[in-house]
Amino acid sequence: MVARVSTVSFQGIEAVPVDVQVMIAPGKVNMHIVGLPDKAVAESRERVQAALHASGLSLPAKKVTVNLAPADLPKEGSHFDLPIALGLMAALGAIPGDALDGYVVLGELSLDGTIATVAGALPAAIGANALGKGLICPAGSGAEAAWAGEEIDIIAPRSLIAIANHFRGTQVLSRPQPAMRAAPTDLPDLADIKGQETAKRALEVSAAGGHNLIMVGPPGSGKSMLAARLPSILPPLSAPELLEVSMIHSIAGQLAGGKLSDRRPFRAPHHSASMAAMVGGGLRARPGEVSLAHNGILFLDEFPEFTPQVLDSLRQPLENGESVIARANHRVSYPANIQLIAAMNPCRCGMAGEPGHSCARGPRCQADYQSRISGPLMDRIDIRIDVPAVSAQDLILPQPAEPSAEVALRVAAARERQQARFRALGRPDIRTNSQCSTALVEQVAKPDAGGQSLLSDAAEKMRFSARAYHRILKVARTLADLDGAETVGRIHLAEAISYRIASERVTQAA
Repeated sequence: MVARVSTVSFQGIEAVPVDVQVMIAPGKVNMHIVGLPDKAVAESRERVQAALHASGLSLPAKKVTVNLAPADLPKEGSHFDLPIALGLMAALGAIPGDALDGYVVLGELSLDGTIATVAGALPAAIGANALGKGLICPAGSGAEAAWAGEEIDIIAPRSLIAIANHFRGTQVLSRPQPAMRAAPTDLPDLADIKGQETAKRALEVSAAGGHNLIMVGPPGSGKSMLAARLPSILPPLSAPELLEVSMIHSIAGQLAGGKLSDRRPFRAPHHSASMAAMVGGGLRARPGEVSLAHNGILFLDEFPEFTPQVLDSLRQPLENGESVIARANHRVSYPANIQLIAAMNPCRCGMAGEPGHSCARGPRCQADYQSRISGPLMDRIDIRIDVPAVSAQDLILPQPAEPSAEVALRVAAARERQQARFRALGRPDIRTNSQCSTALVEQVAKPDAGGQSLLSDAAEKMRFSARAYHRILKVARTLADLDGAETVGRIHLAEAISYRIASERVTQAA
């Protein structure tokens, strides 16, 4: 007799069905696992045997064969422990043979029979729901899996004994409830920033339209402080966005306690990050920083200090909103709709262009430093601003600064106007102006006569690329949304062009 248990294997954030087949037959006493298992799956043999022994069950002196079908699909991870153990229990008659027919199972076993938390419970629950099945997962993953929907049957036992008792009817396991992390109350506030009114305005525009931003200035001018306060003015994740972000973080094993958060991700990797760490990859093609920042912010401080290859690997995610990891044996795609915020010094010594300072190497220091950023990558950055050093007057006698709460209201209103516009056009999947296609932005951001004349003159004199032309229109549309204007006017285009023009400090980079 062959006992069958359904589980999943993960390809990106997609849960691919896997059939665990267990047979106990006469032969040499041993347990074989076949079906392209990796090292973690192969080692589950020892964990399963110890967990069954701790639960009061022992394998018969027969040959046990476990097949993970389809046999040509690589199986990775420790979450195959529980389906293998339940298949053995069904084959031994410890639980009813048909009890597992309506469930997808995943979980890692400890040697004492308890079930440890695993990554990927949320995608597995969504995949099980699509198959019309319930889910059996560890108790620590139940709160995460419960977000897949109220209609899905979820069992979250703490041990093998608990699930055996549940199917025998001697113990009833209640359905876990979805858990939400409390919103942080200590986010850095824009009111802490003294001076830098131009930079604050650019930050608001960037937040309202989801535009990429680069800040250039000397050390200590407040670039990192400004970037750290961007999450405080962004609206919370919508329900679809929350699900997308949580699925990626679930695969990466970064949902603490299975609790979801509606705060937008803010990822700030060190400039020593490798290409695999940035865009994803490695032995199991895990999501990288661009995917973990999906629907949120990727902040790259000391921008030119990243290796040029790592920076150029961002070009595809910035353009297409996804990170594709292609290897000889598999191809995985992770969502990567990010807002890139970058900060950099004008040169290696950091003081190029500052009054009263002269660079020891002269203009070459600035040119060599900024040439580490390729022109195609700079072309994908919508807003470029100078962040000069804060004056002593701003520090000693600071003007009353606007708090993040007030700016967040304007940002939320502008985003609501954008979403309403795109819903009316039959494109509810587009949430910000930065996500517009070329054809759509020409429709929604068509300027008035004065604005069109200004844009045409600027494009001709400054030789904007086609990408730059359309990104200027997107920023101008966002400025009009902040003003509550239906039409993109000359004043909106003038400000958008001023953000697009490379200042003296990024001329060499662009």
